[in-house]
Amino acid sequence: MFSGSIPALVTPFRDGSLDESAFRRLIDWQIAEGTSGLVPCGTTGEAPTLTNDEQHRTIAVCIEQAAGRVPVIAGCGSNDTQTALWHMQEAKAAGADAALLVAPYYNRPTQAGLLAHFCYLAERVELPIVLYNVPGRTITDIKPETVIELARRFPGRIVGIKDATGDMTRVTEHRMALGGGFCQLSGNDESALAYNASGGFGCISVTANVAPALCAEFQQASESGDMARAHELNQRLYPLHRALFTDASPGPVKYALARLHDWLTEELRLPIVPSSAESRKAVDAALEHAGLV
Repeated sequence: MFSGSIPALVTPFRDGSLDESAFRRLIDWQIAEGTSGLVPCGTTGEAPTLTNDEQHRTIAVCIEQAAGRVPVIAGCGSNDTQTALWHMQEAKAAGADAALLVAPYYNRPTQAGLLAHFCYLAERVELPIVLYNVPGRTITDIKPETVIELARRFPGRIVGIKDATGDMTRVTEHRMALGGGFCQLSGNDESALAYNASGGFGCISVTANVAPALCAEFQQASESGDMARAHELNQRLYPLHRALFTDASPGPVKYALARLHDWLTEELRLPIVPSSAESRKAVDAALEHAGLV
């Protein structure tokens, strides 16, 4: 259902508000560069700092601007099940192709709690769900047995996972239990090559914000089995993968985008602050290594 290079989009701000014009331009550029899907209102989109109205508007603008050219997986996760339900209802009404649902953070639910949370949502909104497992941010890990149980209970509804655990063995565990129809997407750019080799379908990517054409070409090479080209592109992109996390994300990403496009600003929302001088230096070197400046 979803594959290739799918950026977790930044949310452009100007003077404290969503910069709709820049966001629409970013979406058009992404699609023109070969991006195969879009994720608004994820972590990179600073979703935790958006009001509910802003989040719903950002998703709606993304869907409207994409205009069916690529699928939109709307960030709908919350640590409150009822808020996640509301986000999903709004995303469905706006025409999203799927919802990205992170494991509830801070609450630290058990596996039984995770099962109940995702089942509750899957039963109430007819929108495909991509689970998002990122225990480095949420503390809570959606274990393979829970993923498998959810996918078996809701075939065609719980359709895939964005896996940011860095554990390559999970790709095989999921695949052996669920087959090749369950969509597995890496949540880490730097391990996307290994993830694809293990049976993954692509990457929900931070780096693709900055280098969409290179990330799309990398994913295409991986999918076609041209591993020599995939390795070449991976080495070209690897310093950028690392540099974009030398400070709190999306600070370095917005710095890189502002360097590349005069219609984007570095503006962030607290508690994220602009990148340090050391981080900017790393991003500058990585942009040059990738041939983007």
